[in-house]
Order: sequence, then structure tokens, then C-alpha cells
Amino acid sequence: MESRILQLLNSDPTKSWSVKQLCRKLLLKDRMSKQKAAFFLEDLAGEGDIIFTSDARYQAKDTADRLIGKVDHVNPRFAFIVIEGREDDIKVTTDKLNDALDGDQVEVAITSTRGGRAEGRVTNIIERSKKDWVGKIELLPRYAFVVPDNKKIYKDVFVPLEKTKGAKHNDKVIVKIDKWSDDRNKNAVGTVTRVLGASGENEAEIHSIMAEYGLPFEFPKRVLKEAERIPDEISAEEISKRRDFRNITTFTIDPFDAKDFDDALSLRKLDNGNVEVGVHIADVTHYVQPNTQLQAEAYDRATSVYLVDRTIPMLPERLSNQLCSLRPNEDKLTFSAVFELNENAQIQKEWFGRTIIHSDRRFTYEEAQERIETQEGDFHEEIIELNRLSKIIKDRRFSNGAIAFETIEVKFKLDDNGKPLMVIPKERKDAHKLIEEFMLLANKRVAEFVFNSKKKGDAKSPTFVYRTHDYPNTEKLESFGSFAKRFGHQFKMSETGVSKELNKLMAEIQGKPEQNVLEQLAIRSMAKAIYTTEPLMHFGLAFDHYSHFTSPIRRYPDMMVHRLLQHYLDGGKSVSAPEYETECEHSSDREKRAAEAERASIKYKQVEFMENAPEKAYEGVITGVTEFGIFVEITETRCEGMVRMMDMDDDYYEYDEKNMRIIGRHNKQMFSLGDKVYVRVKHTDINRRTIDLIFSQKEHE
Repeated sequence: MESRILQLLNSDPTKSWSVKQLCRKLLLKDRMSKQKAAFFLEDLAGEGDIIFTSDARYQAKDTADRLIGKVDHVNPRFAFIVIEGREDDIKVTTDKLNDALDGDQVEVAITSTRGGRAEGRVTNIIERSKKDWVGKIELLPRYAFVVPDNKKIYKDVFVPLEKTKGAKHNDKVIVKIDKWSDDRNKNAVGTVTRVLGASGENEAEIHSIMAEYGLPFEFPKRVLKEAERIPDEISAEEISKRRDFRNITTFTIDPFDAKDFDDALSLRKLDNGNVEVGVHIADVTHYVQPNTQLQAEAYDRATSVYLVDRTIPMLPERLSNQLCSLRPNEDKLTFSAVFELNENAQIQKEWFGRTIIHSDRRFTYEEAQERIETQEGDFHEEIIELNRLSKIIKDRRFSNGAIAFETIEVKFKLDDNGKPLMVIPKERKDAHKLIEEFMLLANKRVAEFVFNSKKKGDAKSPTFVYRTHDYPNTEKLESFGSFAKRFGHQFKMSETGVSKELNKLMAEIQGKPEQNVLEQLAIRSMAKAIYTTEPLMHFGLAFDHYSHFTSPIRRYPDMMVHRLLQHYLDGGKSVSAPEYETECEHSSDREKRAAEAERASIKYKQVEFMENAPEKAYEGVITGVTEFGIFVEITETRCEGMVRMMDMDDDYYEYDEKNMRIIGRHNKQMFSLGDKVYVRVKHTDINRRTIDLIFSQKEHE
């Protein structure tokens, strides 16, 4: 009743209602319901949630007193409303959420302040985060329920049997909400729109992740048809407009299973003793023109998404793996950054523009690494020289304050059915770093070129798309320093030496059990890199200006950069900043979505792997301490699970939030962030992607 009254009043905050009018609008006909409505109106007015006017009518509270934010439903009991620009979140108990769900944009009224924290009530749902949810269906004799996969959705969705689309018990499904309940004690009602398959099967689980994050399952037919109509041939007229690199030694270096090669390197020695290095990037915007279906789809996706067993590409295969891919022994259209470098890798000249190349060789990282280590094989001289130059460029970058984050990433060896057989840490050797340094160089110099191309009389530099990374939050760095101390490492906070201190610490922890934990904590203390038209710094790379130019097959911002760079090379005037800022914000949001989906797919495979792992005690490191349990990363498999407080039955443990630890009331045993522990797997839940652990004694074999 209270929820329905608030929704009605908030539907038009300027209108006032008598009790009789409200009852009529709410279709309340019996005496008891009308009395109940009158009681709730008095109660809401008494709490200050609505206004009781001088003519005995009721009205929504002045919208100036309300705030707009996003729901973060942390547990079944309460949520926080996160408001942009406000330091502290507003706590709202679940019974005052007004049926809002995690991620919804809502209007919230502050009702009280307890212990310095504002508490409130959701007065209006402005926008639902989504109407479709993915989950596991449970069939009962007369009806069905869908239990959402999202851990922050604490209510199941009721589904009539005739709307289950033939789903079987425990299938993974997508359910569309048809009706939100007016009664907070009742469930929303929905219809199954897609059956993904049996819970626990690889295809069903991966499709569940795709659906959960709103990732596309396929390209629209109109987009595929448009891609197919693009001709294979490169006309003589097009070649004549470009700088020709086809007779210069050129090759690509990529992962062994890559199909989209969007960057190539060329190298030639000049008569003056310098070398010319060309960074050649697939000319995607030649094929993807503005105001086309391909353009609209690329913008909507904004990035390719790399799940554990598949890629969800930004562009159709016709473009990503064929027309735009810089395959060997084929003429390819490229957009290039060309640098003349001296013996010390200092830039003597640079040139940017459209080119045509003919790659002589496709190297895998392993093949390129073999050339570096053995100094033998085809093109070994070129690769060795590029490697030498890249190391000088890298050393210079770090001397200028770049931070060396070498996070441990894992990949899975899967069988034909997608079952994980092995967890393999990804190795980064010189061949990987060689490519990285030249891509960083091209991205940096393109950004600097445009920033410095301000014309006489212009107030500021032309509008461009930058990749920026702000200075880290001081409080977060101080917290990180205290965490590092628990592992026996020192991190001194200073305005001028943050990069130096971080690099020193990162070098100290290489190969140690706490490496991954501290690297992840360090990254979390950093600001998030974003796309923006504001020409701000990139703190992590220690660049004044930086952009993304080198991966247009898989990133939409790189397409924006290509178009803008060519526009300015042609003498064009600065473009509208607000329009490009909107596209930057969209790209940053899509990048965040992709990262979350990728993490979810890795977590799913980790849970599946640990489900079938040998039953034994595993060494681990405590990576997080909360009031409800302890997070532990298993060192051997890099899988993270939780030891729940309820399973620690040898004593009553109390949570010490300030020191990030728990302490036994009687035995005084402490478990702190960074402690080395031994655990066993108690339970795995594929649907929730969780691993429950229990503490164990070390085993002596």
C-alpha cells in the first residue's frame, strides 16, 4: 500500500490529492482498505516523506529535497544508493526500496542520519537497469520460478507454466519481466523468452553470462549483408592516394590463435644510419563508413569481448578476419605512424597517414621470441633490432615515471566440450613487450601530434579522443601502503615519488606468493582509465597525452581517432566536443561491461575447474576480510573462494574492520589480509559462480 501511494504521488509531484481521490485512483473500494490508505498517508506525512497541505490534501515532497542515484543492493537486508558527486552513499533498507532492484536509477529521499550515515527511502524508480534477467528455472506442479544468476537480485521471478517456453527443470533461461509487483512481499511476474540449455553445460553457462551482461548473440542480418557487399579488390585509384610500403620488410606478431591482425611493423635501414619503423594499423574506417549499418553496430558494441572460449567481435568476420586483417602475402590498406629513429631510439622525424602494405610473414609470439633468443631464423635481424629499440624506449618511459604493472593473468586449457583441464599463467616475454612498446609509442605520438596542431588564433587544441588515467586517490594509496606492510613490504607515500615507490615494490614481489594479491590491490588503488575529449594526463604510462590508435578492429575509440586524425591531416577545423564526449562515455561504459563479462567467464571456469580438482589442502593467501567471511586465493590455481564465518565453528570470531582481520573471542586466533593459509574446497556453485572453502591443516606428503 505504502509503495503504491508513493508511486502515485511521485508520478506527478506538482499535484495534490484528497484521501478520497487517492482511494479512487488506487481502486480501493472496501472500508478496510480505505482506512489502511488513510493510515499510511498520515504515517508518510509524519515521517516527512510526503507533504500534508493546508487544505488537507497530500502531495509528493518537493523534488528539490530528493536525490537521484543508482541502487547497489549489497545484501538481502539493505542497499546503498550511489549518487554521483556525493562522497557518502545513502543506506536504504530493503523494505524501503519501493521494489527497486540492483542497478536501477532511482529518486531517493533522506529520512534520517544515524552515526553520520544518511538513511533514506526510494520515492521513485526513474529507469530500470534491465527488463530481462538470466537465471535457472525451477518447475513446480502449478507454476515456475526463475532464480536470477545475479547475486544482487534477492527475489525470484514468478512464471506461469504456459509462459516457460518449454524449458526443463534447472535449465538456464532469459526471463522478461511483464509486471512488477505493487506488494513488496510478492514476486515480479515474467515470461521466458529464450531457453539457453541445461544448467552446468558450457554453452548454457557462457550464453548466460552473455545474456547477463547484455552481450549480442549474433550480428543482425542487415549488418552481415552490408559487410558482404564490400568488394575485395583495392582499386588503383585508392592505391595512388596512399604511401606505398609494399616493398619494405613488414610482418605481424600475434598470439598463435589470433585471426584478426590489426597491427604490423615494418623496418628498413636508411642511408644516414638511422632506421625507419612503421607502425601499420588496419584501415577499418576505409571500409566502415559513417551513416551505415556497420557503423551503427560497431558504435553500439564499441569493443570486442574476449570470453574464455570465444570472442564476441565488434565487427563481422568479413571485416575482422578478412578485409581488415593484415594477413601475410596480401595487399592491405592501413593507417600508419612512421618514425625515423636514431641509434638511441630517439625520434628524428615522424609521419602519419594512409598507406598500403604487404606483410611478408605472420609470426606468433613464440616464433618471434625464438628469433630473439636464438638469433636465428627468417627476419631475425629485424626482430632483434626492433627488440633492442623497444627496450631503450621502455627504459626511457620508466625513467619518466611509468608504472610497471605486470599482473598475473591466467588462461584455461579446455577440452572439446569446454571443460577446463588446466589453468595456465600467461607469460609475457620480450616479443610481447616489443609489440607493446611500439603500440604505446604510436598511440602517444598521435595524441601529441593532434594536441600540438592548434592553429594560429585558436583558443585551444582541436577536439580529439584521449585515453586518460588520473592521479590515484591519496587515501586509497595510504590504505594500499598499510596492506603492503602486512606482507613485509614498505610503500612510502609522497607526491613526487608514487611511481618510483610502486615500481620498487612491484619488483620486490615478483615471483612471491603475494604478488598477485598486491598487484590487484595496487590496481584497485589507481583511478580508472577512461576515454574523454579532455586532454588530460595518463598517470600509469607517465604520458602528458595518450590515445588509442592501434586496435580499430576491436575498439571503437580507435575508429574515432582514425577519422579525427585524417580530418586534421586534411586541414579540417576542430569538431564538436560534446558529440565526441558522448561517444567517449559510451565507449568507456562498454569497456567496463566487457571487462565484467570477461571476469565472469573466468570465474565460471575457475569454479568448474575447482569442482573437479583433487580433494586436498591447498595453500592460499587471504585477499579480503569481511564481516561475513574471508576471501582466499589458492596459489596453485589462482582461483578465489570464500571461507564463510558460519563455517568457522571452532570459536566465535569478531570482525576488526579497521585492521582488516578477524579475531577469535576465546582462542585469540587472528586471520588478517595477506596471511598464508591452507584451505579445502567445501562446495562449488556454478550458477552463482562461487567457491566455498574451509580452513585446513597443511598436509605433509
